Amino acid sequence: MRRPRLGPVNRIAARIAAINESATLKVDAKAKALKAEGRDVISYAAGEPNFATPPNIVEAAQRALADPKNYRYTPAAGLPELREAIAAKTLRDSGLEVEPSRVLVTNGGKQSVYQSFQTILDPGDEVLVPTPYWTTYPEAIGLTGAKQVDVFAGAEQGYLVTVDQLEAARTERTKALLMVSPSNPTGAVYPADRIREIAQWAQSHGLWVVSDEIYQNLTYDGERATSIVEALPEIADRTILVNGVAKTYAMTGWRVGWMVGPADVIKAAGNLQSHLTSNVNNVAQLGAVEALNGPQDAVEEMRTAFDARRRTIVAELSKIEGFSVPTPKGAFYVYADVSALLGREWGGVTPMSSLELADLMLEQAEVAAVPGEAFGPSGYLRFSYALADDALLEGAQRLQRLFGTP
Repeated sequence: MRRPRLGPVNRIAARIAAINESATLKVDAKAKALKAEGRDVISYAAGEPNFATPPNIVEAAQRALADPKNYRYTPAAGLPELREAIAAKTLRDSGLEVEPSRVLVTNGGKQSVYQSFQTILDPGDEVLVPTPYWTTYPEAIGLTGAKQVDVFAGAEQGYLVTVDQLEAARTERTKALLMVSPSNPTGAVYPADRIREIAQWAQSHGLWVVSDEIYQNLTYDGERATSIVEALPEIADRTILVNGVAKTYAMTGWRVGWMVGPADVIKAAGNLQSHLTSNVNNVAQLGAVEALNGPQDAVEEMRTAFDARRRTIVAELSKIEGFSVPTPKGAFYVYADVSALLGREWGGVTPMSSLELADLMLEQAEVAAVPGEAFGPSGYLRFSYALADDALLEGAQRLQRLFGTP
């Protein structure tokens, strides 16, 4: 008996067909395609530093590339020297002392997010997700069969959720809380007392916490990103820290991230990784060792440059009537509330959503930003200020002209 021909609906597994393309990468790809056509597009879409990776890191990788031992398989959990360096960084920046055995090196931060949720969630579980959220979280949670529960905090709250909001969203099925500080897409940084309050609440209900700390070294105005395990050390037994070298060291393409967590979680996630990808590229791992252990001067230089750009873009976007722009304290994003611009005619077009507004900006001003629909509710735009100073200013001025600001 012949097997029936597969139709277009069931050619792809349902769980994979349900995955949405990364909205941030999609917008960035569209902007790059328009540039390739000769259009002068300025893109605030991608969360990628425009700086070169610091030379000492590149030189360490070049030395690694010349050593034949790095051409072979190495432990799936990561090179011992990198796991040691990550453990030292975790103590230095997150206030948690861990053995290197509680570190798992992954192919970028995205893989650590995916593996964290795969390791602790079962179908039917619920995860509380402060919203706006990074576009990858819903897909990583959904692939486990668990349900994401959004907890929204808008511009009027500085994009910071409260314990009362979290408690109102909690049910008997709630198993985990996602914490991100500094935030992508908002740049919001939770103050230490709020982090401690949330940690105590999560601990009292026996929840897991997945804490994404990828931007923890990019803070401004004297702000410091307090880790949840520093705020409440006893919650470490139910917390997974996610991090990587991509943002702090301008190493997005090197694809080195990590998980830090309880021994049983790291063991289980390591088992998954042993079948999923095995070890991360050895040359990139050794570059990451140098990044974490070597001089940090370049990091401070980049942070200072981001700070100046932050102040410029907040000032310039705030000149546009209808833009509400809370000043971010971390990362390299501005998240503008643009709901006041919707339903009004601009250049013969009346956008009714931030998605339509973003299309209008790209077509009429050749400026690319990511619409709020990628991160939660409509009515917002995310601007990455990880681009050159002149382009940063020019793009904002184009929007001022488009929306009628002198």
